[in-house]
Amino acid sequence: MDWDQLDLNPRIIAAVRRAKLKSVREVWSVSGLDLQRLTGLSRSDCQRLLTAAAAACRRHPPVPALLLHRGDCRRLESGLRLSVGCPVLDDLLRGGLPLGGVTELSGESGAGKTQLALQLCLSVQYPTQYGGLNSGVVYVCTEDSFPIRRLQQLIRDQSCLRSDVPPSLISRLQFSDHVYIEHAADLDSLQVCLSRRVPLLFARGLIRLLVVDSVAALFRSEFQAADWLERTKQLLAFSSSLHHLSQEFSTPVLCINQVTDVFDSSDDTLGPRSSNVSPALGLAWANQVMVRLMIRRLRVAVARGHQRSTLRRLEVVFAPHLARDGRDAAVWREGVRGIPNSDR
Repeated sequence: MDWDQLDLNPRIIAAVRRAKLKSVREVWSVSGLDLQRLTGLSRSDCQRLLTAAAAACRRHPPVPALLLHRGDCRRLESGLRLSVGCPVLDDLLRGGLPLGGVTELSGESGAGKTQLALQLCLSVQYPTQYGGLNSGVVYVCTEDSFPIRRLQQLIRDQSCLRSDVPPSLISRLQFSDHVYIEHAADLDSLQVCLSRRVPLLFARGLIRLLVVDSVAALFRSEFQAADWLERTKQLLAFSSSLHHLSQEFSTPVLCINQVTDVFDSSDDTLGPRSSNVSPALGLAWANQVMVRLMIRRLRVAVARGHQRSTLRRLEVVFAPHLARDGRDAAVWREGVRGIPNSDR
């Protein structure tokens, strides 16, 4: 990088050149005192130099917590969200999934995690005025085969679920052409997928959503209890790849997670207070997640016309911009719908 490109006083730039510091990396490789000695600059001038060097290296501007809470920072594209496709659930999530960071959706088998993920695979393809991102999705399967039949059923019934979208627009969208499916049988193939093939799809503008289903499967199968240190290292490397993709391409990342039993729920801070299960992979993974959602299957049945469904509960466990709250929902033929308070 040319030093003239930095927003610095010419006097500071001349001192840096006299010290024969050729790159920003060399500035950061020495301590503050050594930088003063090499350049002959004052402490305040060295601080200005370090600040300018940091700004040059930073790919994205820092996001203050207040701006993240309001959802009006530039990196999150003025609060743009990926809609779930249901007004009740979007109200819980303040519009849907945020574009920055990793969102986790955990729950027991049959709770509706994959149903909601498939619904997002279609929602992302709508224009932004209808809660989408006008792009496709890559769906990474790590344990089960991709539920193609259920996806096709959701596609056929989109006009029923998305009554807010003109039918003519729905009929024009070729939903199945923009769902890219990857299978990863082990951690090595998963890392290759995330570091090579997925970035290529993002760079070509073909996708704007990444779904990993599920994040716990490979880490539970490849490591024993005694291998916790190596598992943590692999987990952090995996998380780093997800965060890099999310920040580089300003895209939502959704990770489906399994759950584990909690014997004393009063001491559990990682899952809903009303649940006797907690998301898998423990604190190491919890610290990598920006938004944690959990969906639970309740022991109540609901009916609508000729359809019947078991009631679900989608809850916000933690998020920097969301209250800890929940909404009831049910899985119907056309997708997952929240149940308004007046209908309960």
